[in-house]
Amino acid sequence: MGGASLTEVSFARNDFLEPLFTASKSSDLKETLEILIAIAKTDDGRADLASKNILPVVLQLITHLLNDPFDHEYLSLSLRLMRNLCAGEVANQKSFIQLNGVGIFLTVLRSKKVASSEPDHGIIRMGLQVLANVSLAGKEHQQAIWGGLFHDELYMLAKVRSQGTCDPLCMIIYACCDGSPELVLQLCGDQGLPIVVEIIRTASLVGFGEEWLKLLLSRICLEDIYFPQLFSRIYGVCSNRENEEEISLSSNPFFTEQAYLLNIVSEILNERLKEITIPNDFALCIFGIFKKSVEAFEFGSRAESRLPTGLAVIDVLGYSLTILRDICANNGGVGKEEDLVDVVDSLLSSGLLDLLLCLLRDLEPPKIIRKAMNQAGNQEATTSYFPKVCPYKGFRRDLVAVIGNCAYRRKHVQDDIRQKNGMLLMLQQCVTDEDNPFLREWGIWSMRNLLEGNSENQQAVAGLELQGSVDMPELAGLGLKVEVDQNTRRAKLVNIS
Repeated sequence: MGGASLTEVSFARNDFLEPLFTASKSSDLKETLEILIAIAKTDDGRADLASKNILPVVLQLITHLLNDPFDHEYLSLSLRLMRNLCAGEVANQKSFIQLNGVGIFLTVLRSKKVASSEPDHGIIRMGLQVLANVSLAGKEHQQAIWGGLFHDELYMLAKVRSQGTCDPLCMIIYACCDGSPELVLQLCGDQGLPIVVEIIRTASLVGFGEEWLKLLLSRICLEDIYFPQLFSRIYGVCSNRENEEEISLSSNPFFTEQAYLLNIVSEILNERLKEITIPNDFALCIFGIFKKSVEAFEFGSRAESRLPTGLAVIDVLGYSLTILRDICANNGGVGKEEDLVDVVDSLLSSGLLDLLLCLLRDLEPPKIIRKAMNQAGNQEATTSYFPKVCPYKGFRRDLVAVIGNCAYRRKHVQDDIRQKNGMLLMLQQCVTDEDNPFLREWGIWSMRNLLEGNSENQQAVAGLELQGSVDMPELAGLGLKVEVDQNTRRAKLVNIS
């Protein structure tokens, strides 16, 4: 072609471009590509272009365009056309693999400086969209794409901080790994986990627009057993320390990406609660993370915002707690029938209930009760006995929700809470609190679960007798009132019905 750009060559009607001009009924390359892009948007259009063997010509065009750095517009149009051609059209997807389309597109991605500080996000996005469409065609196509990309190319692509590239990259990885335990094992191994870590880091910075990241993380973290490895790998990448287990909790124990991962996993679990069987190891890992976050946080500053707060340790605390809430709402066992494990009982055996009651007992009372105590002239009692405050708006509600879910149709939990003097504590949560949306609803739900089918708990509530009371309309409708113990100066609720 000498010194001429492909734009000039196109006007000269190169022979290899003739099928494109014929199919579009145009003699202008730009117009030709735009016409074919529109045609390839429909199933019939793609099938028609497949019958005319258009895809090989487009692949050849892309190869030529890579040699001319000034034809960015034509390369972009060609990639858009290829993307449309490969969207669900089996013949085109098959031709793409047979004609080394994966190798050609790897060259496209590399030529656009994937590893540089200023990659061409637009071209990379369209290149990935093409591969994503082809990856949906079946195992042969997925193996070809995975073989070309894993692991160096995937790692470099994961580090491109762009939502437009992150979405199709997650689509490719999910399509390749879904239904392939061998590829999942590779992805969650020593070479593959850094790819997932970089994807999480990218998403935490720029967000994601499609559901592929959630599907991928659901596959890794909830449907399989790799959440602990992934969570700790984020630790390792960020800390650059050899022994992650010896990192001091008194320093900065968690990273933003870990909080982000927990946020996404929490969303997935909440959305798919009835679909997912919770692995016991996952539940215990989440509880371990929650305990570490409790140890690391001093609970000295009253919450100013809901989750996410922007502080990693608080967000890890909150999202691990909401995951525990949904785990305990699942109310089922995992494993084979002869070796069934109740995940909630496993958590309870590990000290979940004791920790939750301790945290709830140490918190200052809900705001409405603090006001009532002030009105009764007991302002000192609102500050002297409660050293801890909610680290985020909703923390108290989430504690109550986990306890209430644990108590659902579990008499041993109901009894345990009564025996730990938790009945009054739980009654105290049946109030409206502006710092804890839906606290009242969760409090009532929890009390319902504590009293249902348990005569001992019912008698314990009915027999509450304390001195000193404060009338509160919020509680009157529940048949309750606030009373202040003259000895301890603590506010408690009693039955008035």
